[in-house]
Amino acid sequence: MGMGNTPIVILKEGTKRDKGKDAQFNNIAAARTISDAVRSSLGPRGMDKMLVDSMGDVVITNDGVTILKEIDVQHPAAKMLVEVAKTQDQEVGDGTTTSVILAGELLKKAVDMVDANVHPTIIASGYRLANAEAQKILIDISKKVSYDDDKLLKQIAEVSMNSKQVNASKDFFSDLVVDAVKTIAEKTKDGYTVDLNNIQTVKKTGSSMDETELVKGLIIDKEPVHSAMPKSIKNPKIALIDAAFEVKKTEIDAKIQITDPSKLNDFLLEEENMLRRMVEKVKEVGANVVFCQKGIDDLAQHFLAKEGIYAARRVKKSDMEKLAASTGANIINKISELDKSDLGAAGLVEVKKVGDNDMTYVSDLKDAKSVTILIRGGTKHVVDEIERSLIDAWSVVKVAIEDGMMVTGGGSTAVEIAMQLRSYAQSVGGREQIAIDAFASAMESIPTTLAENAGLDPIDILIEMRKQHKAGNKYAGLNPFSGKVEDMFALNVIEPYRIGKQAINSATDAAVMILRIADVIASRSMPAPAGPPGAAGSMPKMEDD
Repeated sequence: MGMGNTPIVILKEGTKRDKGKDAQFNNIAAARTISDAVRSSLGPRGMDKMLVDSMGDVVITNDGVTILKEIDVQHPAAKMLVEVAKTQDQEVGDGTTTSVILAGELLKKAVDMVDANVHPTIIASGYRLANAEAQKILIDISKKVSYDDDKLLKQIAEVSMNSKQVNASKDFFSDLVVDAVKTIAEKTKDGYTVDLNNIQTVKKTGSSMDETELVKGLIIDKEPVHSAMPKSIKNPKIALIDAAFEVKKTEIDAKIQITDPSKLNDFLLEEENMLRRMVEKVKEVGANVVFCQKGIDDLAQHFLAKEGIYAARRVKKSDMEKLAASTGANIINKISELDKSDLGAAGLVEVKKVGDNDMTYVSDLKDAKSVTILIRGGTKHVVDEIERSLIDAWSVVKVAIEDGMMVTGGGSTAVEIAMQLRSYAQSVGGREQIAIDAFASAMESIPTTLAENAGLDPIDILIEMRKQHKAGNKYAGLNPFSGKVEDMFALNVIEPYRIGKQAINSATDAAVMILRIADVIASRSMPAPAGPPGAAGSMPKMEDD
């Protein structure tokens, strides 16, 4: 019996399906739109973006990952590029814009190859070969940087701040960042490790950004609970208590009946004695500073003040953990179990006024493995952007100390890699060499974007850079301020080796993954860019290298 012409419905109604080149072109167009969104913020001459969310909150930044996190991205392929930026941010803390531009450019080159009937699998395999070779070149051209070389570490911090709002005070901030990172660095048998969780930031609007200060210790955003408590205690004995200085309520609904008025007095007296015993326990073990994660009853506050004990309540859990790590105190859950051995030590605990608030400073720690940066600035947006810039700066100093390797910036590393990849492509042969050549051209999108953002002619700059690299100056890069191609090493434009390593790796991974998708089955309508790249009105115009 014949089947007739009955259509067989496999996919649910409303499902959208793109196959073959359509799927690839749509995905690549979406990913390139993301790449274009951050392109204008690359380098010291890059511009900032103002992002307004659905609640009306405003973020002003030129930090690649912040821009992409704030944009509400719908397209699945575009989301992959946002992931690239997030990975770069977690691994290195800087170079997020570079990695996204690179991924976008690799995809742009892939479109031309797919059009010329080069199979996506061959392109992917060529890109993988080029990535492996680029990593080797990167190691070859890197230089050593040591933990003791403060001057170089400062330069690395300054370069990461060049494109940020703190640029005007980068000298001051780079000193602060290197000091902070070296304070918390720990020596291991293989070198150094740095745990950035030991850097705490406290933001207060008011004053100028130059009033930002580094405290070797902790700033707890709390004040003493009673005005009669001492304002500063030298060589304090610190107790960290995760229990309330309050009379415990019963777990079950209990009813207490008092028939004799004199018994009411006994009842209240017993409550008072319970609080008094808690305070006596603290005094007995010798603690004169108490940080409490829970509440402190008014009466207990009075008793603590009478004993000359400095107490702060409702301290954040994260602050309690930092206090424990840097003072050597143990966090106690039961006041009655408090012991002398649980106390921590510091050089000084004092209350200081910052803006309108009182804050508790815990400083002069024996082995200061915690530092706090108190960030000041004119407005909330400025303070937030300073914090983002500092996080980038101390992240790059951390990876420079840990890896002990650096490379030059200004697009010099990218052009050197591109030049060496082109000669490597000839040795590979086969169709893969087309993809390796394309990878080399994609690397050159970094210096051309830097030139575009500085208002220079990208083609002239690229020709000059290639000429100098051919002549053997592998550190020749673009100085966007003079508009000339100069020796980046002489100008101290340097960055950690891990920025380039991670950016090239994650850009390749994302590009290969998007390229290999030949079928998109979307169960709901998905915003798709209009037509394949190059179609009229489909994409923002991009300069070709």
